[in-house]
Amino acid sequence: MTISTLTTPATTRQSRGRGIARVALGSVLGLAGIGHLTFQRNEFQAQVPTWVPLGKDATVLASGGVEIALGSALIALPRHRRLVSAIVAAFFVAVFPGNIHQYRNHIDAFGLDTDGKRLARLFGQPALVAWALAAGGDGKK
Repeated sequence: MTISTLTTPATTRQSRGRGIARVALGSVLGLAGIGHLTFQRNEFQAQVPTWVPLGKDATVLASGGVEIALGSALIALPRHRRLVSAIVAAFFVAVFPGNIHQYRNHIDAFGLDTDGKRLARLFGQPALVAWALAAGGDGKK
């Protein structure tokens, strides 16, 4: 996929399944973003590595805002779905160090209270990247 492919608005209709995947991912991101700002704020803070230059709370609030914005964009900007989906995939890659931090430091959060559960979660992140990329496509090369 080239930059021009990503930045050119989609002119073809997206398949029903990919459209559902795009809206579902947007909804998941929106809910996660709300969790960052409210009821899961402490648990998200537990994932922030110590080397992140912002404070833990600022990092969680900022990433929550980004998740809400990306989720909204996935839903509200279907003509720009390729670009938005690529940005969402990059976001999932960017936050992956937090999952590694949680695993390596044996941090309990989100019900991940064993190393086995935390390790299993690491394999979920590539699935999210794949979901984002698939949701942005239209089935054409």
